[in-house]
Amino acid sequence: MKRFLLVLCCILSILLGALGVFAAEGNVYRVVLDDTIDNGSVHMVKKAIEEADASMADLLIVEVDTYGGYIDSAIEIKDAILSSPVKTVTYVNKKAMSAGSLIAVAGEKMYMAPGSTIGAAEAREGEEKADYKVTSAWVSEMRSTAEARGKDPKLMAAMAEESIVIDGLVDEGELLSLTDNESLELGLADGSASSLLDVCTAENLTDDTITTVEESGLEKIAAFLTSPVVSGLLIAIGVVGLLIELLTTGIGAAGIIGISAWVLYFAGHALLDNIGWTAVIFFAAGLVFIILEAFVIPGFGVAGIAGIASILFSVFLIAPSVESGLITIGVALVAAVLLMVISMKNKKTRSLWKKLVLKDRTDAENGYTSPNMDNSSYLGKEGVALTPLRPAGTIDIDGDRVDVVTEGDFLATGTKVKVIGLDGTRIVVRLVK
Repeated sequence: MKRFLLVLCCILSILLGALGVFAAEGNVYRVVLDDTIDNGSVHMVKKAIEEADASMADLLIVEVDTYGGYIDSAIEIKDAILSSPVKTVTYVNKKAMSAGSLIAVAGEKMYMAPGSTIGAAEAREGEEKADYKVTSAWVSEMRSTAEARGKDPKLMAAMAEESIVIDGLVDEGELLSLTDNESLELGLADGSASSLLDVCTAENLTDDTITTVEESGLEKIAAFLTSPVVSGLLIAIGVVGLLIELLTTGIGAAGIIGISAWVLYFAGHALLDNIGWTAVIFFAAGLVFIILEAFVIPGFGVAGIAGIASILFSVFLIAPSVESGLITIGVALVAAVLLMVISMKNKKTRSLWKKLVLKDRTDAENGYTSPNMDNSSYLGKEGVALTPLRPAGTIDIDGDRVDVVTEGDFLATGTKVKVIGLDGTRIVVRLVK
């Protein structure tokens, strides 16, 4: 009987194991990252996690096919995946390069499509390698994420730092990139999958209707407005518009265009939940200062400078890091200068700048004459004070009204005086006793 029961348990175990091969129906969600990793990508992943959690999904698949993007955005996505209440796996479909490699390894499991690659994740600022502090922090993020998922941290570090050497895999001065087969052999990838259904099968789930979380119309507009190029251009237009408005009186087309550009910039970030009340307050305060400068205290003074500074500071509050904020403002200011130069060169927009320049001339043709600066003819002559001389005033000399100054005495109207000297353009007189 004992042997019979033992054999029966073995048979049941084998049957249950076999049944486990066949996937059970499950509620599966999916989000695709197939473009530059930026603020829009962060919003989409967080949205997918929220929707999957709300529908009690069994699995969320983050499909990665990107050449990379912004480090700050990649770290935000990584953090969201690590803390996701829903089981989240990543699927590298074709490529997970640069910032995409961090996202790919953040899943509870990582599956790779045949022919896909991962790696080459060096932190860069423009065309140059990022400085030591940024690189060090980025390598640490790669290491810690790999450790959190039970992967070899040195593999991820070698993708981000060319000084790391792995014998037989990558030499000094090179960045590590791995194919799907190499990733499987090294234990970085957890499996191979030719499709999403293969991923579901590997997770013992099957569902012909995988729910894909997509951007709404407003979210697509917001992603467009918050893209680095467009957001930088909006800031540049906003800066130029406000500068023109501060140099002119009242609110004109330049002011409306400038304010509209700023509103679009902040509206895009607000739709993606990238903006806090502090940024809104500084932006609103900036607009108030600009309006005061335009209507209450015309000219370009303290209120105008405070307004622009307040608005630019709100950009820093929205930026994911100080470095990112500085880069955004720097690019925007350079673009603003270029826009101003181009507009002044263009015939259609040059008339706008001509309005800022005083073209009237005080010449003889327009009825303006300069005073006679040769006062030597008055030297030694006497005259009568037409106004009190305290000590400056006006006297009459042979029918001419002449502005004069005494040696310091205060003389009453009607006093007789004599011109005793010339001091530049001043005519000096003395009381005639």
